[in-house]
Amino acid sequence: MKRTLFRPERALKTALVYLLVLLVSFLFAFPCVWLVLSAFNAEGDLLTLEGFFPERYSFDTFRRLFTETNKYDYPRWFGNTFFVAAVSCVISTFLVIAVAYTISRYRFKSRKALMKATLILGIFPNFMNMTALFVIMTQLHLINNLWGLVLLYSSGSAMGFLVQKGFFDTIPGTIYDAATLDGASDFRVFVSITLPLSKPMIVYTALTAFVWPWADFMLPSMLLVDKSSWTVAVGLNSLDDSEFSVFAAGSMFVAVPIIALYVALSKYLIEGGSAGAVKE
Repeated sequence: MKRTLFRPERALKTALVYLLVLLVSFLFAFPCVWLVLSAFNAEGDLLTLEGFFPERYSFDTFRRLFTETNKYDYPRWFGNTFFVAAVSCVISTFLVIAVAYTISRYRFKSRKALMKATLILGIFPNFMNMTALFVIMTQLHLINNLWGLVLLYSSGSAMGFLVQKGFFDTIPGTIYDAATLDGASDFRVFVSITLPLSKPMIVYTALTAFVWPWADFMLPSMLLVDKSSWTVAVGLNSLDDSEFSVFAAGSMFVAVPIIALYVALSKYLIEGGSAGAVKE
């Protein structure tokens, strides 16, 4: 039987790796634990490191969040957020999949130039176009309108087609050729062949398209003025420090759908992301 020699340098390296993993895990877990404890804090104020654990626990913050609609109106904020995220998800998924399939399947003039321009535009942060977007939305009379948010989230979604294109590049062209020889139109090939083969990528695209408007604060805070049209992010941001437990409860509740979607669709999310990252 072959004996394994003990190597101190390898053991030290392994220990450092595990220590780094534990440190990173702690940094990510600490805010989540703090938020959950704050949500059940009966005092309602901001927790500090000196008093990390609440003196009294209570579910009253959750009751206030959904019953005191004159003050918080959380159910309406939640409904507005879901509407914007759901509609944007459907439109964005269709646009991204259609654009990615078109660029992957067909060869046309300026195809490479379009992909290069997409990469260059993706370098610039979103906040650089905030002023221009506000002016455009004002001219279109879409300020304080949820459809204005849907338009903004959906219109720029097609720019993020590169991962999806990488997935479509892995589908053998012989499948398309065989369907074309059988008399199938381009639309029929897309609907009957491409989409069934692209289930992981569609789920990946839909989930990422849903999460962005669901959690975004920057665009809603710029466009939504009336309290009745706020999303959850804008509404919770309006609370002061004395209502931090309500803020924590609202943040905790709004995270539940995202966590549930990620857990339920994790298989497709991993398959879609990894398949689109490699081109055969």
